[in-house]
Formats: sequence, structure tokens, C-alpha cells
Amino acid sequence: MKRIIITVVVVIGAAALIGWILNNNKKENQAKTDIVAKGTGAVIVRTTTASKSPINLDFSSNGNFAAWQDLALVAENSGRVTRILVDEGSHVNRGQILARIDDEYLNLELQSAADELSKLKTDQQRYESSFKTGGVTKSQLDDINLDVRNAENKVQQSKRRLADSYIKAPISGIINKRSIEVGTYVSPGTALFDIVDVSRLKLLVNANESQVVNVKVGDQVKITTSVFPDKTFSGNISFIAAKADNTLNYPVEIRVENSSSQSLKAGMYGTAVFDLPEQQPTIVIPRGAFIGSVSSNEIFVLEDGKTAKLRKVTSGRILGEQVEILDGLKEGETVITSGQINLVDGTEVKPQNDDKKNS
Repeated sequence: MKRIIITVVVVIGAAALIGWILNNNKKENQAKTDIVAKGTGAVIVRTTTASKSPINLDFSSNGNFAAWQDLALVAENSGRVTRILVDEGSHVNRGQILARIDDEYLNLELQSAADELSKLKTDQQRYESSFKTGGVTKSQLDDINLDVRNAENKVQQSKRRLADSYIKAPISGIINKRSIEVGTYVSPGTALFDIVDVSRLKLLVNANESQVVNVKVGDQVKITTSVFPDKTFSGNISFIAAKADNTLNYPVEIRVENSSSQSLKAGMYGTAVFDLPEQQPTIVIPRGAFIGSVSSNEIFVLEDGKTAKLRKVTSGRILGEQVEILDGLKEGETVITSGQINLVDGTEVKPQNDDKKNS
């Protein structure tokens, strides 16, 4: 019992001590706040003058060049490769023959289908003559007509397969990879060639929400690369994504002509420089002038040269370290840019001008 009493006394004493400390701290903090509020000591702050400045929206974005077209050509028929007419690095035109596949069986198949069609057409003529004299029924004539149509389709299919034994380039470009040799047996789906068209390239970059609203499809963009530091390329925006990606950026595609020397290669790094028209001057203030963050929309302004007044403003675009002010602040007013943590509405302050002016 004695131990319990001692424990209770210790707990009560500790609680009382903690309560006294907290109450004492509260009184000290309140006293400091009262001093600031009553203006018994001027707080040193830094200030700047709100002025209108033209907004520069230019920005740059890094990305990779991609081929305008990149095609993996595959076989459509089975057979053995009998001839290859191009090699890796060869420039080919659309429709050019790249390779041949053994067509002996395909020729035999076509001949057989043609012979069958010829026989059915002869039978069709006899059936039509007999039908006029009542020798065959309408149903029998319909059957032979259907057989003829099926045979015609079979001939067309055989001709298509025979034509596909000539492997042709579906696009113009450069053979980037050859996956077959003479004698290789291929089947439908077998990889044959990779063809890339680098006469034009796509530079794939990203823009954030404040940047993407200032560009549009067709805009001209200056492009630089580290591998050609003395050259400047030009491109046009060909695509702007309608939806942001997982990083809240919007993919932008820029078409770059590369037909003259084709010095640019797919996969190289490039920098797109977006040179945008200068905007009308507007009031901007340093980002650090806001209490807490820009989203608070609260700042302190200097009144009568010595008093800090809390002001609610409407912020606009964030332009690096500057923030556009849409409403709540007039040109020429003095904004407090540092020391706000020690301020409440009406605090007496001792201002010092910022070393850096708005630009």
C-alpha cells in the first residue's frame, strides 16, 4: 500500500510540473506575440516595390529524336529465301523488291487453281444451257455458280501468295537490320528486315501545364544538339497530347526535316527551344513574399513606411521565382519579401530594400 501511495504522489507531482512548464511557455509566447502586436519593437524586414514587367514565357525541353517511321517487316508466306537484294544500310524506296522466296510450290498452286476454275466455267456453261431446256434445276445451277465464285477466289488468293514471294519495301527508308540469309526458311510472322525512315525525325519532349497552354500545333521551334554544337535545326510542332502523363507533363512531338544530309540519327538527344511572343507587362512579385506558399494568396504590404498589413491577393502564373498577381495589389505598393514569420497584421517594421529588384 505504501508503494502505491508513493507512486501516485510521484505521478501527481510530475503532472503538476509538466503543467507548470507548459503554462509558463504559453505565457512567454503570448508575451512575445503581444510585443509584436503592440509594436514595442520594430521587426526588420526586406521589401520590394511591386512593378509591372513584361513576362518572358520562353522555355526549353530536352528529349530524344525518333524515326518518322520505324517498321519491322515480317514474312506473310512460308518458304525458303532464294535471293536477297539489299543489305543493312541500304536505302530503299517504297515498292522496291528486297528479297525473293522460293515460289515453285506457289506457281503449282496457282496453276492448279486456274485449271479448276477453267473446268468449272465449262461446266457452268453447260448447266446454263441445260437449265434453259429444263435439263437441270435452278438449285443445281446456283450450286455451280457458287463453285465458280469460290474457284475465282482461290485463284486470287494464289496470285496474292505468289506476289508475296517478292518481299517489297512498304515504306522508303534505310535497312537498319537484316534478319535473314539466303537459304533461311521463313513462315508467316518471321522477322525479315527493320526499315527506318530518318528523312524526317520526331523530337519527343515534355511541357508542363503552364508551358503547354502557350504552344500549338504548327508552331516553329528551334532545336539544338550537343553532338552538333555549331548547328541549329528547325522543326514544327506536329502533336500535343490532350492528357498529361503520370508526371503531370504533356508529351509534345516536333517534326524535324532531315532530308538534306541526314546527319541527325534516331535516338540522339536534342533540346527544343520554344521562343514565345513577349506578353503584356503585368505585376509580378517574388515567390518568397507569400506567407507559407503561393497557394495561401496572402502577403504583407508596407503601409505608412512602418506598418505591416496583411493583404489577400489573387496569384496567377508562377514564372520561376516570380509570381504573377492578378488582383489585390497595385503597381508601386511596397511588398514585404522576408521576415514574415515574425509578423502579424499591424506589426511595426523597419524596412530594408531587397538587393534584387523585380524583372
